[in-house]
Amino acid sequence: MNPFTSLPHTPRYYEILKKRLQLPVWEYRERFGDILTRHQSFVLVGETGPGKTTQIPQWCVDMVRALPGPKRGVACTQPRRVAAMSVAQRVADEMDVMLGQEVGYSIRFEDCSSAKTILKYMTDGMLLREAMNDPLLERYGVIILDEAHERTLATDILMGVLKEVVRQRADLKVIVMSATLDAGKFQVYFDSCPLLTIPGRTHPVEIFYTPEPERDYLEAAIRTVIQIHMCEEEEGDVLLFLTGQEEIDEACKRIKREVEDLGPEVGDIKIIPLYSTLPPLQQQRIFEPRPRKPSGAIGRKVVVSTNIAETSLTIDGVVFVIDPGFAKQKVYNPRIRVESLLVTAISKASAQQRAGRAGRTRPGKCFRLYTEKAYKTEMQDNTYPEILRSNLGPWSCS
Repeated sequence: MNPFTSLPHTPRYYEILKKRLQLPVWEYRERFGDILTRHQSFVLVGETGPGKTTQIPQWCVDMVRALPGPKRGVACTQPRRVAAMSVAQRVADEMDVMLGQEVGYSIRFEDCSSAKTILKYMTDGMLLREAMNDPLLERYGVIILDEAHERTLATDILMGVLKEVVRQRADLKVIVMSATLDAGKFQVYFDSCPLLTIPGRTHPVEIFYTPEPERDYLEAAIRTVIQIHMCEEEEGDVLLFLTGQEEIDEACKRIKREVEDLGPEVGDIKIIPLYSTLPPLQQQRIFEPRPRKPSGAIGRKVVVSTNIAETSLTIDGVVFVIDPGFAKQKVYNPRIRVESLLVTAISKASAQQRAGRAGRTRPGKCFRLYTEKAYKTEMQDNTYPEILRSNLGPWSCS
């Protein structure tokens, strides 16, 4: 019987449950519960694919419901809107409830939750906004900061807020989840709290570098997509990282045109752009299946994305990743008091995250459009946190 709806579970619930129980994170459920019971805050490090984003919040719901006294909810923050929406839908399916009822999400300009919602996925900015109206965040019993390694401005500010809140609320639990092993910083910040490491479930990813630096990475990226579609004999979708909307739209048009020029004997291709300013419904297109052709030619889905696809999102079927090695970063110049988006080289940590996208469901390949020497000697280890390169004026005023 479903404890949330008081109705029998559907057959689909049991199908999904079988898959859930195979996730690596389930081996740590008892240990997780023990740490959460004995400590007010702790850090959880999970590599790619253990299921931490979907399973940990559900375990927290079970714990919160079992406690005496007023029933409080569970909040799980995500740095990206598309991740908050897609994960909430997945967890609603796993809990066999309607999205917007017991499980919901909250993003800017859209709140899909209700008075019944006990588990809410939201962007870090939305939880920060809630904290302005409710400084002690009384409605939540557990708060999870997911993808903390991205070090967004809102997540870093939330850590400062929550460090003060846990001192005033002994009943609040805080979990910081990170995908990288430098999570010791978070552990020290929260007064040497415990750290739980969960191994991921990744398949081997073969890395390819260019022998010489590419003069035009956009041209090289489009060429690589076409070569994969024509020459790779195994099925598999492609994830191409570019820096912004203008580049992505141009790449989508050119890839579509060049594949059409190859003739009918080549498999169909579905090209899907992904960037933050796309409407949420269009962002959900990345989960559509690849095209099929009766003739048997291999059809592929090509997702052309900014760095929002680096973490959180699992796009089923991606086997090939193309990484030009660049991303746009927001940088504030205090001298002229101007904030601008600059195209900069990514860090080694970002390159590893991108490559990991190819090995989520089976062995994959990552084509890095830069030299191995550049990766080893020119890239910095980690991306500078947003708080070190942003204008903090608006946040300090609020």
